[in-house]
Parts: sequence; structure tokens; C-alpha cells
Amino acid sequence: MAIDSSLFQIMYTASAAMLYPVVILLILAVTVSLGLIGEFISEYAKRHRNVKQLEQIGRNVKENVNKSSYDEAASHLLKLEQNQLVTSFANDAADHLKKNTLSSIEWLSEEYEVRMTKRLEQTKILSTVAPMLGLMGTLIPLGPALIGLAQGDILQLANNLMIAFATTVLGLFAGIVGYVLTLIRKRWYWQDMADIDYLVDSLETGQ
Repeated sequence: MAIDSSLFQIMYTASAAMLYPVVILLILAVTVSLGLIGEFISEYAKRHRNVKQLEQIGRNVKENVNKSSYDEAASHLLKLEQNQLVTSFANDAADHLKKNTLSSIEWLSEEYEVRMTKRLEQTKILSTVAPMLGLMGTLIPLGPALIGLAQGDILQLANNLMIAFATTVLGLFAGIVGYVLTLIRKRWYWQDMADIDYLVDSLETGQ
């Protein structure tokens, strides 16, 4: 029994010691989520997709690549004005065209796909980890709260319950922000990747 009692005491002490790191991580998660909201609004304001221009430039690039007029095809790509990632890909692809390295353009598109995935990982991690931290912040203070209840210490009970509720709210807030931003950005990047694939197909037709 003494061994069991000592083991439970160690477990309780270890879990109680995790409260402050959990609270600090939660505050950091909320701060990151607020920053991501600002970044999301800025990205939304800059998004611009012109389907007609994309189709026209795709046709022009295809025609010039078929004629091996790579400099002319590159000049059309440089005129593209779309969402930031698509425009950036077009500019990089134009550089490859000028160097007559068409074989590396497909690799370039895969690099952009990895870049999009990396940006989504930030909000995915936030949406998963923040609620877990909130749950930890809820459960850890319940031990001292129950001890306070058993001892009739209402102040200790109230303080620990306040911490438990606050950490729950913070974890859910950060998790919701991460989840919503992940869903919306995933749709954005699927569309961007579709546009990049269209440009890649236009470039590969003449090979």
C-alpha cells in the first residue's frame, strides 16, 4: 500500500507540474491563432483569379511551346495575374522556359504542392493540439479542486474550476480557428493547384 501511495503521489505531482507549461502553450496557441487570422484576412484580400486570362495565356503558351518559341512562351507566363501562388509558379516556370529546362517544370509544380501542404500543416496542428491542451488544462486542476471540496476549502475549489474553464475555452477557440482556416485554405489551394496543373499541361504539350 505504501508503494501504491507513493506511486500515486508521484503521478499527481507530475500531472500538477504540467499545468503551467500547458497554460503557457495555450496562451501561445491563442496568440498564434490570432496571428493566423490576420494572415488569413491579408491572403483573402490579395486573392484574385481571372479564368479567362488563365485560359488565354495557357493557349498562348501551348502554341509557342509547340513552335519551340520558349522566350515568347515565357513572356506570356510573366503576364499572368492570378492568386499569389499561381503567379509565383508562372514566374518560376518562365525562368525555366528561358533556360530551356522544361523537364524540371513538373518537379517545380510538386515543390509548390509541398509548399501548400506545409502551410496547411500549421493550422492542422493547431486544430488538433489546441483542444488537447485545453482538455489537459481542464483535467489537471480538477485534482486540487476535489481536494478543496473534500476539505471544505471553497476558495481553492473555485480557483481551480476557474482555471479549468478558462483553459477549455482557450483550447476550443484556438482549435476552432485552426479547423476553419484549414478547411478554407484547403479549398483555395486545391484551386491553385488545379490552375498550376493547367499551366504544366500547357507547357508539356509541346515536349
